[in-house]
Amino acid sequence: MNVLIVRPDGIGDVLLSLPVATQLRQLVPGVRVEFLTSPAVAPLLEQHPDVDAVRMIRLTDPITELRRTFSAGIEAVVFLKPFRRLMWAAWLARVPIRIATGYRWYSVLSNRRIYQHRSEFSKHESEYNVEMLRGLGLIPRQVQPPTLFMTEPERTIGASGWASLPSPRIVVHPGGFSARRWRPEYYRDLAVELAQAGYGVILTGSESEKKQFESNALTTTQTPTQIKNCMGQLSLRQLMAVIAHAHVVVSGATGPAHMAAALGIPTVSLFDPRRNNLPVRWKPLGRGVVLRPDVPTCNKCIGEACSYWDCLDHLTVDKVMAAIRQVIGTTSALVVHHV
Repeated sequence: MNVLIVRPDGIGDVLLSLPVATQLRQLVPGVRVEFLTSPAVAPLLEQHPDVDAVRMIRLTDPITELRRTFSAGIEAVVFLKPFRRLMWAAWLARVPIRIATGYRWYSVLSNRRIYQHRSEFSKHESEYNVEMLRGLGLIPRQVQPPTLFMTEPERTIGASGWASLPSPRIVVHPGGFSARRWRPEYYRDLAVELAQAGYGVILTGSESEKKQFESNALTTTQTPTQIKNCMGQLSLRQLMAVIAHAHVVVSGATGPAHMAAALGIPTVSLFDPRRNNLPVRWKPLGRGVVLRPDVPTCNKCIGEACSYWDCLDHLTVDKVMAAIRQVIGTTSALVVHHV
């Protein structure tokens, strides 16, 4: 059987989909596992032993092109998130088995439906994902955390990025797409404090995140030599290689936290209090600490109209520093702190 797993969105979303590929490999002898994802995220899946091929699309591609994507031997497609245009394309391509959740009006485009309420946030996203295998008549197993794979040359390049910096080594990632993010100046102050304490620090992020960070946080600050600013300079796999040689990754609830967990690197993750960002569903599957402000959970961010608009300001630099020291000093599983 040739099965296509569909998840063409964020880094964390795709990483938390990998247990589906792994369980397919375990449960279906001889299965061919393909992924459908975006060009930006596809490099994550290189070298992975449970992924035979990667197909790439953009959600804005013409429907005729999307339809072709679901051709060429696909016997079953598993929509881990029900993108309407992609489900329509798979229907047009007459994929024999089309598995999706069952509560949307366009669920009729699938022919095997799994009824689950992810909005209840009763499970981790990876657990919801593997439950979709019931559409193939399979009984999902307990989720094992996803793993990323790199070549030795990639690891060597990653190690060279840290060569001039002291240890312990900390990746600080100020970016992400959350409606509420820790302030850029807080990330700056954290990096400076880490450097002053003798840590080596690499700043990571995209080119757009770099511009925002530098305009808000680095205008008048002299960067210590223990801090290396790699924002806007790393490809996705180069970022993986840098993370693989860190001792801790500090970030918001964003892709690099899940990358670190999949590489066996501990994390300090800053989660805002929105309900759709609850750690029970979205925490990294690895060692580390989740920091979440001790304020009421909200359905969505309404900006300054909220009485707790400064919610992430409750996460001070000192508290994040303490979490980093805790993570470096322990090998325990990930825990959640409300501060």
